[in-house]
Amino acid sequence: MKKKKKMIFLWISIVILALFLLFLITVNSLVICGAGKITEGNKDYKINDTYDAIVVLGAGLKADGTPSNMLEDRLKGAIELYKKGIAPKIIVSGDCSGADYDEVSSMKKYCVNNGVLEDDIIRDNNGFSTYETMENVVKTMNFKKIIIVTQKYHIYRSVYIARKMGADADGFSTDYRDYIFFAQRKRDIREIAARVKDFFKVNFNS
Repeated sequence: MKKKKKMIFLWISIVILALFLLFLITVNSLVICGAGKITEGNKDYKINDTYDAIVVLGAGLKADGTPSNMLEDRLKGAIELYKKGIAPKIIVSGDCSGADYDEVSSMKKYCVNNGVLEDDIIRDNNGFSTYETMENVVKTMNFKKIIIVTQKYHIYRSVYIARKMGADADGFSTDYRDYIFFAQRKRDIREIAARVKDFFKVNFNS
């Protein structure tokens, strides 16, 4: 009898786990498929369209206050698109919550130092999350045609949120280097959960 109960419990656990995995796969697939056109910046590419603005999402700073490797790659991609005439404005969005931590100023300085006109840079000081950045850009600033610059693991959710908020949004991924292996695996796993969270937030919390 005890053996039978253990077998029933085991099968129930397997079914629950399978349903949970199916749920994760389904939601993540909906986000990825709903993200539209993604251009990979580390490959030969051609963008025929133009946009109102290029959106760069924050990705942390080094100890000296300069952009992290990941953020630097995003900024390089945005500057490249700007110089190609893909959009006339760059929106730098990030966390400016501390006196000694100001992503946006660091991002703006990097852009100016690399040939972007200061008047062509728009600050979003309240980009504390991907969702908040898209809300600020699309709903508050009212930009409706944008190209979003970030790494590939993160691009699908970013573009999906913007599209669901009503923007004509595409993505440009900037995986120009190999990032620290274990740190990137952690980001990949976290992104799976973030896609689920933002999928429900953008679809059922408006």
